[in-house]
Amino acid sequence: MRDQVYQALQKCYDPELGLDVVSLGLIYDVTVDGPTVHVLMTLTTPGCPLVPYFRQDMETKINAATGCTTVVIDVTFDPPWNPDKISPEARQQLTMLRG
Repeated sequence: MRDQVYQALQKCYDPELGLDVVSLGLIYDVTVDGPTVHVLMTLTTPGCPLVPYFRQDMETKINAATGCTTVVIDVTFDPPWNPDKISPEARQQLTMLRG
């Protein structure tokens, strides 16, 4: 089930960067407890206005992929996100976009 959640999260894209939240290193942990999925995530900056967007998109995609009735998304900034958390593949995509 945990793998299904990660697969669903790989379909959740940051609308500004065009990369998924997993590849960006925004997902810190996923736990499944019966019908409940807990996602611990961060954002690239505190005060990011995309929190409601991410919550809705992630909840919808996780529910569709797993059938879990409750999705709890907790946002943390400890540890703070930094570009080192981006996957090598996503880093390469960003480099290509910059030209």
